[in-house]
Amino acid sequence: MHEIGQVNACMSKIPALPALWTLSLAIIVVVLCVVPAVPQDPSYHNFADQRTIFFIPNFFNVVTNVPFIVTGLMGLRCVVSNGFSGVLPVLRTAYATFFLGMVGVGFGSSIYHLAPNNQSLVWDRLPMTVVFMAFFSIIVSENIALATGKRLLLPLLVLGVLSVVYWYWTELQGNGDLRPYALVQFMPMLLIPFMLLLGQARLANNRYRWALLGAYAAAKLAEVGDEAIYRLLGMLSGHSIKHLLVAAGVWIFYVGLQKREQLT
Repeated sequence: MHEIGQVNACMSKIPALPALWTLSLAIIVVVLCVVPAVPQDPSYHNFADQRTIFFIPNFFNVVTNVPFIVTGLMGLRCVVSNGFSGVLPVLRTAYATFFLGMVGVGFGSSIYHLAPNNQSLVWDRLPMTVVFMAFFSIIVSENIALATGKRLLLPLLVLGVLSVVYWYWTELQGNGDLRPYALVQFMPMLLIPFMLLLGQARLANNRYRWALLGAYAAAKLAEVGDEAIYRLLGMLSGHSIKHLLVAAGVWIFYVGLQKREQLT
């Protein structure tokens, strides 16, 4: 029975990587060849909650970034001190990059929300691409192909940064194009469920990964319902709640790196 289990595990890994690349290529082709260029909607910067409190404009959209910085620093500390037990040691750089990116998101998003416009949005989006690409590299490494995921980290980070640079450059030219950035943000979140289902996990308790994805999905819904949630609650807007939900997802990721165990 043990030998049969090993054979089944190996068989499940065979189609995962080709399926991943095929699906990735299909998404890229559809987005770049079918979907027209998408400029940044100016109304994006018009958030529901614009209250100034303690001389801080857009107070709650700014201060709800603090959990990003806190969890990011906690994660960095554990990576540097080898405080995580549920990790693959060879992915130490990827884990550190993820948490460093979260610290950057906290500061970058705060800068943006102090004065929302396309120029300040660059500092919000740059560290977000670092987080998305590092997380994608980690999932590929942990569930599909360790060496491939590790090698992908640097190229993915470069692509992520370039997607923001390209978007802002096209905005300056008067012909904004968000498509590459949209791919960087959403394609990993579309592919990761397939990797979790098709791949062979090297670490137990993938439920932490699913919980993170659920928190991210809830955060996007809160972002869409920014004004409606603000009218309903009065205290917090959907965008502020989005920040808190994403931070909760990062916390789940942090806890998972402490709780998981390597599988043989």
